[in-house]
Amino acid sequence: MATPLSDTSSDTPLSPLKTVAVVGLGTMGTGIAEILAKAGREVIGIDISEATAAKAVAALETSTARAVERGRLTEEERADALARIRTFTELRAAADADLVIEVAPESYEIKQQIFRELDGIVRPETILATGTNALSVTRLAADSARPERVLGLHFFNPAPAMRLVEVVSSVLTAPTAVTAVTNLALDLGKEPVAVGDRPGFVADGLLFGYLNQAAAMYEAKYASREDIDAAMRLGCGLPMGPLALLDLIGIDTARRVLEAMYAESRDRLHAPAPILKQLSEAGLTGRKSGRGFYTYEAPGSATVVRDALTPLDGAALTPGRTVRSVGVAGSGTMASGIAEVFAKAGYEVVLAARSEEKAQAAKARIGKSLSRSVDKGRMTAEAAAQTLDLITAAGSYDAFADVDLAVEAIAEDLEIKQQLFATLDKVCKPGAVLATTTSSLPVVACARATSRPQDVIGMHFFNPAPAMKLVEVVRTVLTDDEVHATVREVCGRIKKHAVDCGDRAGFIVNALLFPYLNNAIKMVEEHYATLDDIDAAMKLGGGYPMGPFELLDVVGLDVSLAIEKVLHREFRDPGLAPAPLLEHLVAAGCLGRKTGRGFREYARR
Repeated sequence: MATPLSDTSSDTPLSPLKTVAVVGLGTMGTGIAEILAKAGREVIGIDISEATAAKAVAALETSTARAVERGRLTEEERADALARIRTFTELRAAADADLVIEVAPESYEIKQQIFRELDGIVRPETILATGTNALSVTRLAADSARPERVLGLHFFNPAPAMRLVEVVSSVLTAPTAVTAVTNLALDLGKEPVAVGDRPGFVADGLLFGYLNQAAAMYEAKYASREDIDAAMRLGCGLPMGPLALLDLIGIDTARRVLEAMYAESRDRLHAPAPILKQLSEAGLTGRKSGRGFYTYEAPGSATVVRDALTPLDGAALTPGRTVRSVGVAGSGTMASGIAEVFAKAGYEVVLAARSEEKAQAAKARIGKSLSRSVDKGRMTAEAAAQTLDLITAAGSYDAFADVDLAVEAIAEDLEIKQQLFATLDKVCKPGAVLATTTSSLPVVACARATSRPQDVIGMHFFNPAPAMKLVEVVRTVLTDDEVHATVREVCGRIKKHAVDCGDRAGFIVNALLFPYLNNAIKMVEEHYATLDDIDAAMKLGGGYPMGPFELLDVVGLDVSLAIEKVLHREFRDPGLAPAPLLEHLVAAGCLGRKTGRGFREYARR
């Protein structure tokens, strides 16, 4: 991150920022005005449109009334807050402001014109902040008469609810200005994160690359919009799927941010997917226009309505094969979790490992998991006992002779998996479905190790299998329709949400998740932001349940590196090459929580 220059313009201490002008009273500007007024600041709202200013006042009255109804404000506090907000249509109204926050449209011309006019209006010590998330703060500052007083103050939408504020310094920004707005953000109850000037900053810099890849994945017809969104919500715990989020942000806005990022990085991951240009130029910009990736009830509505691309409910599939018994191969955490899932759904389960001892240990692990469910009131002791009775531990894969579905959940090593599938081919009866839970290896390579590749399919469960609702159903070019239908039916019975995808590296979730994680590591390598700031930015600004470095340490840095290598090898994109820092940590044996040290250090248990 760039270090700001010292303030050489004046030794006069900055004002406490009691009066703040907000230029641009759209959704974001109105939200910023609201939080400022609630925090006791005098707010000067400025918009060239009287209608927009009036709409902003009405929105403030509505939102503060709702806050009173919910017990978050008293009537007196509401009245005081509204009294602190005045609206105007001319920039001259900002003459007495201690801070001006510009949230005008994302255009250099518009923003530069505002800053030039403000130079002749405000006091020399007034701080000028831009709310841009796509344009260069340095470029805007350089065009100002007082560049040391110009910085970025990037709020997130909706401003009253989102806690993150990125405080953006250029190489020209005075430290005193940064301190003043950082203290203001803290007074507003926000979490300020200090970042340098580059398109997207931290949160959007990571978020928009991910959104772009999701758009490209959909454009390539790899998966449906519904499956892409469901996969990321259920597989990663995100509040929204990427295509729904693009519709909310505005497809034209996303395209503009990506163009700015690509202009600086020249990274293909930031080159806007062509579909973003096509939709933007057709006026299909998302919720605000009533149609984007999805179709909405009306412009501005959040209600999705059926369109020509919406899947039919209960769409007829080829009838699946009957599945009464399931074999699970493996003895690790994933294998025992999958066996538990099938047994809870009433299937007879054979849990087989390389030795009877390993299989019994895996069954014992399931018993402990079921006991915890009983202790938490999620099932009765009787139901737990019945579930465990459905599981038979076996020390040989010969026990799979009569199963209808065999699920492989062993080490992520292609040669070992191929050996197992060759064994399953010999021991399983004709017509049995053979499934691999691989998260990164080619399913067809497992299929070709058998004499019946048409019966082989991918069933990628997520860890922990009993809790995670997603299963990626991976068809190869050889998979039979009947086999696909069988697995979809089984997913319904075990109460998992199945998403369909083709047999390519990463499937849906990992193909979108790991480039994002890799880019976060690159930010740290470049000293752009700290681990803590990046994790905070993605949790507070993106709604992620975990920051990227928390997640990497949980997944395991060795596992993450292996997936990154597979993605890079498959797609040959230089931007997917694993970050050197990740390779160095793995080489040093720092693999995350399991070794006590990864990106952070952990207490050994």
